[in-house]
Amino acid sequence: MTEIALRAEGLYKVFGRQPQEAVERLRAGASRDEVRPATAAVIDASFEVRSGEIFVVMGLSGSGKSTLIRMLNGLLDATAGEVELCGERLTGASAAQVRGLRRRRVSMVFQHFALLPHRTVLDNVAYALEVRGVAKDERLEAARRTVDLVGLSGWEDKLPGELSGGMRQRVGLARALTADTDVLLMDEAFSALDPLIRREMQEQLVELQSALGKTIVFITHDLNEAMFLGDRIAVMRDGRIVQIGTPEDILTDPANDYVAQFVQDVDRARVLTASSVMEPARATVSASSGPRAALKVMRDLQTSAVYVVGRDRVLTGVVRDQDAIRLLRAGTTGLASITHDDFASVSVDTPLSELFVPAVESPLPLAVTDDRNRLLGVVPRVTLLAALGNVSSHTGELPTVEPPPTVPITVMSEALDAADAESGRAVPSGAQEGAV
Repeated sequence: MTEIALRAEGLYKVFGRQPQEAVERLRAGASRDEVRPATAAVIDASFEVRSGEIFVVMGLSGSGKSTLIRMLNGLLDATAGEVELCGERLTGASAAQVRGLRRRRVSMVFQHFALLPHRTVLDNVAYALEVRGVAKDERLEAARRTVDLVGLSGWEDKLPGELSGGMRQRVGLARALTADTDVLLMDEAFSALDPLIRREMQEQLVELQSALGKTIVFITHDLNEAMFLGDRIAVMRDGRIVQIGTPEDILTDPANDYVAQFVQDVDRARVLTASSVMEPARATVSASSGPRAALKVMRDLQTSAVYVVGRDRVLTGVVRDQDAIRLLRAGTTGLASITHDDFASVSVDTPLSELFVPAVESPLPLAVTDDRNRLLGVVPRVTLLAALGNVSSHTGELPTVEPPPTVPITVMSEALDAADAESGRAVPSGAQEGAV
């Protein structure tokens, strides 16, 4: 089972007078406005964050996301509900216990850097270990490694005021990483940066998380940032979590109209991947089959080529109609001599934006394979266009897609007839129906 690094259960945060009474009314079905003058910032928030994932909490200003993250490290006490960090309960803990949990379990990166202005980069990065009482040489060595990791080598002796905004945020990230806690909380960490620097920081965070396996809870109001970073996303509105899912879940199956409107302008080509749109591969033939079997599949499916698969559906190549007809006329069995490896394949994680060129060039639906080269599915061009337009590939109206060039049915039928005549076999009933 996947380890749970952080768990929130039934969290409420109400500011103002008689907060417990407001919680009871909210539990009974009252709306946020009905408990005023109390302010219900977070209402019945429940979720789990798996070890090693980036869990993004997304919402507009006033949705409660920043209040929520401050309850996850004890900066704000929950009015009701529970928070657990790696199995240790944070809510209800004493002040000393909360401090201990922060030092061992959770660190935070803030929107406005929160660096110590009179300390150098290296001393800022080492500060979390200094608070823990780690020896100076040990903490500075750990800080140097992290500074190098975030790309700030050579800047160790600079003060924060001498750095750009992006560099200061790298220092904040390095400080949190040096603390080596189980969970990293990031509250709008990149929102104060210029767009280009922001994108660089997003990419670096993904690289660092992949290398270090950190558990990250990331708060943002930017949908594209959430889609780029998140393994899973929690969408908040008016203090409540209205949907939790992967970026693909949020984009393709929004829970309500609010989420649908939120994601309507997302660049689907950069969020969706081959795995989200692939379909079962039907234009396939076994490597042990002959040209007759290959031609029958082509005819039945009205295509001009088939994929050849071996044991465990390992993709060995492609057979085209002209080659199969030539082989059949020659009376040769087996497909090995006409199986070509000049086909395009993509992995399940390939974004749709990278499928256009290979899809146009391929005579077959684009092959989707795993790291063992097994054929997992295919992406037809019509399905690719439908996914980009958020239209059903089975019922929606789509742009016209020209089919690949094919062999006329009369040519294939003549080839089959000639081969049957030579072998003395009868042409199967219906063999000349349909088109290729």
